[in-house]
This record gives sequence, structure tokens and C-alpha cells, in this order.
Amino acid sequence: MQIIKLFLFLILFAVSLSAMAKKQPHQTGKIDDWEYNATMPSNDGIVGKHTRIMPTGGIFSAPTAMPAPMLKSMRMNAAPELGFAVGGAKDANNFYDNLKNGYLPKLKSITYEGVFYQHYFDTGKKSDEACETLFCPSYATAVQKNLFTDEKEYYLSVGLNSNIKASDFARKKLNLVVVLDISGSMSSPFTQYYYDQKRRTPSQEASQKSKMQIAAESLVAMLRHLHPEDSLGVVLFDSRAYRAKPLRPVALTDMDAIKKHILDLQPKGGTNWSAGYKAGLELFKSLDENTEDRDQYENRVIFMTDAMPNQGELSEQGLFGMVDKAAKRGIYTSFIGIGVDFNTDLVERVSKTRGANYFAVHSLKEFKKRLDDEFDFMVTPLVFDLKLALDSDAYQIEGVYGSPEADKATKTLLYVNTLFPSATQEGKTKGGIIIVKLKKRGEGNALTLTASYKDRNGKAYRVAKKAHFKEDLYFGNSGIRKGILLSEYVTLIQNWLIDARKGCNDKRTPKEPVIIPFYRKCMLYPPDRPEYKYIETWERRSCPLQVSDGYRNVFALFRRKFAAEMKVLHDPSLQQEYDALKLLSGYKNPKPQSPKQDDWQTER
Repeated sequence: MQIIKLFLFLILFAVSLSAMAKKQPHQTGKIDDWEYNATMPSNDGIVGKHTRIMPTGGIFSAPTAMPAPMLKSMRMNAAPELGFAVGGAKDANNFYDNLKNGYLPKLKSITYEGVFYQHYFDTGKKSDEACETLFCPSYATAVQKNLFTDEKEYYLSVGLNSNIKASDFARKKLNLVVVLDISGSMSSPFTQYYYDQKRRTPSQEASQKSKMQIAAESLVAMLRHLHPEDSLGVVLFDSRAYRAKPLRPVALTDMDAIKKHILDLQPKGGTNWSAGYKAGLELFKSLDENTEDRDQYENRVIFMTDAMPNQGELSEQGLFGMVDKAAKRGIYTSFIGIGVDFNTDLVERVSKTRGANYFAVHSLKEFKKRLDDEFDFMVTPLVFDLKLALDSDAYQIEGVYGSPEADKATKTLLYVNTLFPSATQEGKTKGGIIIVKLKKRGEGNALTLTASYKDRNGKAYRVAKKAHFKEDLYFGNSGIRKGILLSEYVTLIQNWLIDARKGCNDKRTPKEPVIIPFYRKCMLYPPDRPEYKYIETWERRSCPLQVSDGYRNVFALFRRKFAAEMKVLHDPSLQQEYDALKLLSGYKNPKPQSPKQDDWQTER
């Protein structure tokens, strides 16, 4: 009996020591400060007490060319200078994933800026042209004939150049709060729509990773890019929000333990974006109250979700309003979409906010590689409130391709709220252009463009340059030629999606006031379509991929042009777009489904 008692005592003692060790600093001073368990209360999205940030390391001065202190801390390629890319979408992964899995993509799953950021462009910057300020635009012009009407079209490319040496760039220290969706919809397979679950078989469920697994593994991969002087906080949300980890320096945190907790998360409950985001902002309050060197840090929320909210999130009181207000405090937001049913319509609108961007996870392997190359870029907005004013009696702006704020363009003004640093390769910049389509309205070939912008400290700059058009058909450089081709590609795809989605889980749109010939309609600037503003949807079931006979013919015609341009440009990076056109031009529509279905959507 005494032996048994002694044995039980030793077991209890060992368990007690283990529990104490978990919450006490190790010899290295690092602790496991994870607070979440699946049964903890949430307190309506305001969770836990504020934890003071304990800054580590010294204060570093900035290179004179850089706005605000930058710490040299990242691996860079050998390129002499960086360029810029606009905020908003950083890929079109959700579009391609839906095509691959036989779904009709959402309209905003493919954007001009998202497609541009998957490519490198000659920005038109001359080798002997000095760049004395943070942002130095360059311009190229082109004239081509419309594929269907033979009308002349006039284009201008805006090259997004910087004076930042790759060897000098590094981000600031980072206060990062991750807000992670653990709602019930995250339990569905990564390549399936959650609200299609009644259509799936158990074998489909078992053969694929869930969105929760992919999200957790993606987050763990992201944490590898934090430095000891950075700080990390974690908030989880379902129908409520939970502080899982207070905002604390990485140097003081047992990161291996945190990663294990993240990988053990299980989805449950409903979805309340606002509660999650509000709780994430709460973690930054200690910065406002206690931190003296706030300007030495980047402050960012990374919001990881499958984007299944309700429409109220776009109100001033909902997520949209909170993201905007946070940006004015210097807290910027990145959205990372998980799964094919990621709601790009909502996130595209939210990401127009100052300092915001979004990504869609395509595969874990690809996401890890992307983080290796771009993590420091994605958390470092550098140029704000870029305005490009056009002064010309001969031309006016007809369309803008490559900026999420294209809807704010006028006949004489283009607007971009944020530019992020971007990699260069062999003299070309990733996502480094904006394409402007111009309408000729008078005599003359010259125009003056004045770019005005602010750096992150609020200092204003102004740069004026001239550009000219030639009389004949031509492309000023390979960058504008490639940019026009990709602009036409996205235009055609978006017009197809507008027409294809009319009868699929969307609100019925008003009839078009004017009958437009099909071949002209399919290449219209999409925001000019009467249905464009009505096509956004909050329906969450999937729609089967459908391609009409008319669009199949147009896709086939445009595919031939695309192949010819690929050959001229000697650019294999265009293969993904070509493959999509090949799929759509030869697509055989599935047999119509039975009109009877169970569309009950109440979550358990």
C-alpha cells in the first residue's frame, strides 16, 4: 500500500511540475503564453487583459533614401533596386482553383491587379534615368487595333519604380496580430464548398485536408518569418472571439509550443468577423498606452478566413468600418483566403482600404515559397494616396487596369491608395505597372502626367513628366504589350462571369437599357456594364462551371491572339492564362442538374 501511495505521489508531483513549467519561463526566458481552450468564455469579443509590449533590441537609423526607420533583416536577391506594386489582390488563385474543381468562379476572384502581381513587367524606366525620390513613375505608350472592331485603341502604362536599393531594404520591427477563423465552415475540405456538404460523399471528406488544417499549417509557416524583436498576438473567432495569445515579443515566447497549439485547433460554431477583428484590435491598446517607440514598429492584423460572413460586415459598424478606422491609426490589414469558397466579393472591397492587401492560399507548398520571398513586402506599405493627373486636350481616361480603386478614376485622374515594395528580376518588376486606356478626343499626340503622393510619414511629393503617342500601331516596350494582353484577358473573363452568374445564386439584375452586340459587350470595360454593381452576391452555394456557345467562340478567338503574343514576348509565365483560355474555349457543359435541391442553410 505504501508503495502504491508513493507511486501516486510521484505521478501527481510530476504532473504538477509539468504544469508549472508550461507557464513559467524556461532558462531562456521564453514562455508558452497560449490561453485558449475550446470551452473558454469569450466576453463578447473583448477578451483578456492587455499585455504590455516589451521592446527588445536597439534603435536603428534608416538609410537616407527610406521613409522612416527600416531594419536590415531579410534575405534579398541580387537585384539592384526594388519596385512597387499596388495593394489589394495579390493573386487570382481563387479563380483558378474554382476552374480546376469545376465551379463557376465569383466575379471578384480575378482582378487586374491580382493577375498583374503574378507577372514581371518592364516598367519603361530608362537605365540612365535617376530616381531621386521614393517613387518615380515611368510611362510608355501603345496603339493597337481592337480584336473585333479594328478600331484604334490608345494605352498608357504607368511604371511603378522606386529608389530603394534591394541591399538596403528591410522592414521595421513588427507588431503582428493574427485573427484566425475557427468557425464550423472551416471544417469543410479545402476544394469543396461548405454549403454543398449535402452533395458530398464521406469519401470526399476523408480524402482531403480541411480548410482548418490548411489555415493552421499556413499560419505556422508564416511564423517562421518573425524575428526575435517582433511581437505576436493571436485571436480566434467563431460566433464569438477568444484571445488565444497576448501580444508579446517573439524573443520571450516559446514559439514551438505556440505552433503546436495552432496545429491542434478544431473548428466549431458560427462566424462573426466583427467580433474577431475587434478582439484583434484590443491587443494593440497596450501600444497606445505603454510603448514609447511606436514609430519603430509596423502594426498589422493578418485575418485568415474562408470568408463566409454576412453583408452587414460592409457597414461602418461592421468589419469594413473597423478596418478603415484601424488604418487611420497606423494598423493595417492583410486578408488570407482559405478554400475555393472564399468570398472574394467582400474582401475585394475591404482591401481597398489604406495599407490593405489580400492573398488566397492556392497550395501549402506555394504559400510557403511565397512567404519566403514576400513576407516582408506584404507587411510594409510605403507609398500612400497616389494620384495621377492627366493634362491633355487630345486624350481622356477611359479605363484603368491594375488598381483596386479603378472605380474612383475620372476622365483626368487616376487614384491608388497604397503601394507596397516589390521584387525585381532582370530589370523587370513583379506587378510593377498600371495600364490606362485612353480615348482620343482631339488633335495632338502629347500629354502631361503629374504624379502626387505621400510617404508613410505624410510628406508630400510631386513629379511631372510628358508622354507622346505615335501615329502608327506600336508598343512602347514589352511591359505595356504584356500589360494590355493581360488586361484584355481579365476583361473578357470578367464579362463572361457577369453573364454566367446572372442565373446562378445571384440577385436578378435590371435589364440592360441598350442592346449591345455580343462581340463588343464581351470586351467592354466591366465597370461600365449596367449589371456590374448588381452582381455581388452573398449566396454561398457553389455554381457549376458553364460556358455558353458565344463565349466559347470568343475564348477560342482570343486564345489564338494570346498564343501569338506569348510567342512574340517569349514569355512562358503566361502559360497559366493560356491554359485557362484553352479550358474555357473547349469546355463541355455538364448535364443540367435536377431543379430540386435542399437549400436549407442553417448552421448547426
